[in-house]
Amino acid sequence: MTTIYDIAKRTGYSPTTVSKAFNNYSDVREKTRQKILQTAREMGYVPNAHARTLTTKKSWTIGVLFVESTGAGIRHPFFSSVIESFKQVAVDKGYALMFISKNVGGKQSGYLENCRIRGVDGVVVFLSDYEDPYFQELLDSNIPTVIVDYETPQSHTVCSDNQAGARLAVEHLAALGHRRIAHISGGLNTIPGNRRQLGYEAAMKAQGLQVEEGFIAEGAYYSQESGYGAMLALLQLPERPTAVFASGDMLAIGAIMAARESGLRVPGDLSVIGYDDINLARYVTPGLTTVRQDTDRLGSRAAELLLSAIDGLLTGQEALVLPVELVVRDSCAPPAGGE
Repeated sequence: MTTIYDIAKRTGYSPTTVSKAFNNYSDVREKTRQKILQTAREMGYVPNAHARTLTTKKSWTIGVLFVESTGAGIRHPFFSSVIESFKQVAVDKGYALMFISKNVGGKQSGYLENCRIRGVDGVVVFLSDYEDPYFQELLDSNIPTVIVDYETPQSHTVCSDNQAGARLAVEHLAALGHRRIAHISGGLNTIPGNRRQLGYEAAMKAQGLQVEEGFIAEGAYYSQESGYGAMLALLQLPERPTAVFASGDMLAIGAIMAARESGLRVPGDLSVIGYDDINLARYVTPGLTTVRQDTDRLGSRAAELLLSAIDGLLTGQEALVLPVELVVRDSCAPPAGGE
């Protein structure tokens, strides 16, 4: 069996340095740590998890809280991308991820109890029922947490600038000449949906445009089916919109399907813009104009923030807001015949 002494001999570093590299000590240079980890992988070294826990006073496990109602789960392109980038940073630093629930050993308990039993060092929250008292109990505890796409002073948070993204979308459509711009909302019960709708309303006002009655249609859960249904409702209005800003790319894709099945051309008769820039956005026809969230940075910054909190390097709660950008493709054009 390969030991740290074998790795020390192969790399030329001391056994102490090798041990510190495995345990993420800050006084080991990153280049040195990477060389030691690479050598360990080549030699098939497997660290003793129990000994590592005793040495560092950590479980080297991060809890992942992901609760939602659509059934899509982490298969949703946005969340799967963010979770993957989070995982890459955490695993590179020696941590394992474990999903947590309110069920322990087949019995109903709570998130905090689950975390205590599993001994997790921290928790990353991607989705939850934020009004759940069990969730509040977790936030009130001393377990470090970071929440993605949410705002609260009780935890570290990382999100995109949702209102700025909505403004970019409306400004782009207005610059093309659209005056009747509708919005398919992700719902006011989520922070992203709420902020994007507020951004849409503020941008319309700034452009001197009226939000007509019925021009905000809710697309629950950011699903393709919800986007489809919301678009059908918009098309039944006495005077339909010439452009639609959807709060998510899956909503936008569903909206395009509904428009086509109703005999409309996109973007000839109706322009559609989404939000997220999931991988599918560039491959659908027409290519979807959208507001890009940097999912790699969202996940990696969330991981870095949580790991710093676990190591006691942060004094207050950090709230990071990351910039977004408009990606112009083929789903938007000037209104047919002007307005």
